[in-house]
Amino acid sequence: MQKTILKRMGFLLFVVFGVTLVSFILSHVIPGDPASMMAGQHASKETVQSIRQQLGLDQPIWIQYFQYVGNLLSGDLGTSIRTHQPVLDDLMTYFPATLELAIAAFFIAIIIGIPLGVLSALKKNTFWDHFSRIFSISGVSIPVFWSGLVIILIFYGWLGWFPANGRIDETINPPTHITGFYILDSILTGDSIALKSSLKHIFLPAVVLSFAQLAIITRQVRASMLEVMRQEYIRTAIANGIHGRLLIISYALRNALIPTITVIGTSFGSLLGGAVVTETVFGWPGMGKFVVDSIAYLDFPAIMGFTIVISIGYVLINLVVDILYGLLNPQMKE
Repeated sequence: MQKTILKRMGFLLFVVFGVTLVSFILSHVIPGDPASMMAGQHASKETVQSIRQQLGLDQPIWIQYFQYVGNLLSGDLGTSIRTHQPVLDDLMTYFPATLELAIAAFFIAIIIGIPLGVLSALKKNTFWDHFSRIFSISGVSIPVFWSGLVIILIFYGWLGWFPANGRIDETINPPTHITGFYILDSILTGDSIALKSSLKHIFLPAVVLSFAQLAIITRQVRASMLEVMRQEYIRTAIANGIHGRLLIISYALRNALIPTITVIGTSFGSLLGGAVVTETVFGWPGMGKFVVDSIAYLDFPAIMGFTIVISIGYVLINLVVDILYGLLNPQMKE
């Protein structure tokens, strides 16, 4: 396990290098001049050139890249062109909101996806199986922005049950900052009013964000359960009088979750990256909305900082997946 962790940490360096190179090149070939946007439409050429020199945009692109990598090694992600603040500070400000939303969506996908997949496998070719298939196809086919707008129309526009944007009501003060997670901070400080408002605000975006990953997890669990239930040891267990929950949970589901863990792990990474569209639709003040605003402003440091954070998250999630492999099946440690 230690070798696996060290190997993954080594891969992390290569991933970060590749991500910085690709994102740097792509962000700099996009048409437009951030210096002109900062200076304004009526700025003189001298003013624009002065800003370009301040930002280092007058240097050759390869020099800009090595300067960026050098700063990155010291923990400096650069300064945002849009907010004029260190990118790391901006990301740390918005990251708790994105992570809180991703965790909520992840739990929804797990709590519903795994039982639905198991039920679909056990009730093969019945109503529940057909329902699971239709649900899964819908989850991976319907665009997030469309499902988000429909849910807002129904639950906010027609029924008025849930708010459509933000993390908390404007008339309510956010909970005392401890972790940056409004729900957790509300619980830790005993602020029931902020807790109720935070739960209502996070429900709709979490459901929309979890929809696609929930469908994928459901289909993977169903396929894995069907494969496991055909194994000889399951038949032997049934012949020995083992039935019901003991058979399903201890014998079948435990082994069915081994290939599912990969899907679940990558799903969480997808939730972090996929939050961009969801946060934009619901006005959720997280990293996704921050980077969308940065793209419109050609804020290269902010765009690359966001990309690096997400890529590191993917590698760390894969590391956790490898560790879980070993916990579920000790033979994989060998």
